[in-house]
Amino acid sequence: MHDSQESFMRKFVKNLDPKLEKYREKPSVEVVKRIPAPKSESELLDVLRRTPETVLSKKQRKIIASAMTFSETEVREIMLEKPAITFVKETEFLGPLVLDKLYKSGFSHFPVVDGTGKIVGTLSIDNLTSLAIREADRALKYLDPNVYYVRMDYSLEMAFATFLRTNACLLIVIDRFRNIVGLLTPEMLISFLLGKTPTDDFHKDSDLSAVALREQ
Repeated sequence: MHDSQESFMRKFVKNLDPKLEKYREKPSVEVVKRIPAPKSESELLDVLRRTPETVLSKKQRKIIASAMTFSETEVREIMLEKPAITFVKETEFLGPLVLDKLYKSGFSHFPVVDGTGKIVGTLSIDNLTSLAIREADRALKYLDPNVYYVRMDYSLEMAFATFLRTNACLLIVIDRFRNIVGLLTPEMLISFLLGKTPTDDFHKDSDLSAVALREQ
């Protein structure tokens, strides 16, 4: 191609290009609204509350929120308060009436008190069902003398650490003046985190074959 022809073609394309612009297919651009990143824990919790259930269910949102506040929530907020505790006297006979009271309470471990009201141990309902209990037997005979305490202003994280450290099934909650104000169990911590305590009808955890063959 001669130089004059090449020059003509360049000018022609240059002049034609703007006229063809309106006929060209423009790429679709999706406008996405940016959501500001939360700057505080309260803002993040607010985002969780406003998140559609198609993304996070109410249960999932609650679990996330509970986990975030676990180290800040105090024992007093989830404990069983003293008036609702089922105490067992060390001199009580473990007859049908007492056992029925313990079963109906919904708990599996109970604080045992002496004649002055001092806690001297704990009683496990599991032990009572597995042993040959006689009506003439007193609670003192079967109690565990180990008693562990937490203060009502402990964080749940501190209480959880106490459970791990002591391997206790219940903790007695006191105030700064050594007064008993409530009771805390591992199930209460689990319920706070998950919204409920998981239940399972399987009772063969000590059976190696049963566990191996169990269907989920």
